[in-house]
Amino acid sequence: MEKFNQKIILVIYHSQGGTVKKLAETFVQGASKIENIQIIFKPAKDVLLEDLLCCQGIAIGSPEYFGYMAGLIKDFFDRTYEKAEQITIGLPYMIFVCAGNDGRGAITQIERIVKGYHWKKVYEHFRVVGVPREEDFAHVEEMGQTLAAGVEAGIY
Repeated sequence: MEKFNQKIILVIYHSQGGTVKKLAETFVQGASKIENIQIIFKPAKDVLLEDLLCCQGIAIGSPEYFGYMAGLIKDFFDRTYEKAEQITIGLPYMIFVCAGNDGRGAITQIERIVKGYHWKKVYEHFRVVGVPREEDFAHVEEMGQTLAAGVEAGIY
């Protein structure tokens, strides 16, 4: 299919040690299995308002720091909220978090912000506690494929 007919999934992440980046890359692998899907894959610090406004689905990957999402994930929200919140209502989203301890705090904080955008949660958020195992990567890959398939089929 021609590129202009493709639907776009935005995958943003922050990763200092590389673990969340590997999870995000795995998410992209899953999403890439679906035809007619274009992936915009960027660290949160590099995501532009235009990236958000042109996508039909978004995945957010963050480590948990001190019970909170990564600061650069919060920065993404700060930079886009004002101009995007009315335009992106209903945007399907997923969250995956990697934490040394728990991960729930980061998910809770992201969910609170996303409520302001009125995005649509389409998959149970995923937490990896400690070092990701093979089954964690398999789960994140399935998340990517699920989001892309739902966006491509127009069910989200």
